[in-house]
Amino acid sequence: MKVTLISIPVRDQEKALKFYTEKLGFIKKKDQPLGGGNRWLTLVSSEWKDGPELLLEPAPNHFEPCKVYQDALMEAGYPYTQFDVKNVDAEYKRLTNLDVEFSTKPTTMGTVKFAIFNDTCGNNIQLVEEL
Repeated sequence: MKVTLISIPVRDQEKALKFYTEKLGFIKKKDQPLGGGNRWLTLVSSEWKDGPELLLEPAPNHFEPCKVYQDALMEAGYPYTQFDVKNVDAEYKRLTNLDVEFSTKPTTMGTVKFAIFNDTCGNNIQLVEEL
């Protein structure tokens, strides 16, 4: 068994596509219309093109419990998911230069360093570096 797809809820797929590709550097893999203005829209890491796909899921627009959960995580400041990086400080600098807003600057805790940013699509995302 292996993970091939991970979904992240977004309220605007086009805005999310732009943020995740232009700011974070992901690459669009699939983009198929589903009807009602929704798409099966997946991305992959530019560093791992054969790795798991990230689905930009429009669920908060159609499923109220998803929207409530997403709002609660945002309000509490909790990240929806995390992305591993080689160097949190370097990514923090690169992304702040692209006007990405961080709620938590690079912080060391035990054997990891992490930072948390707003993906502009309703989610906090945590960057993690194993030390």
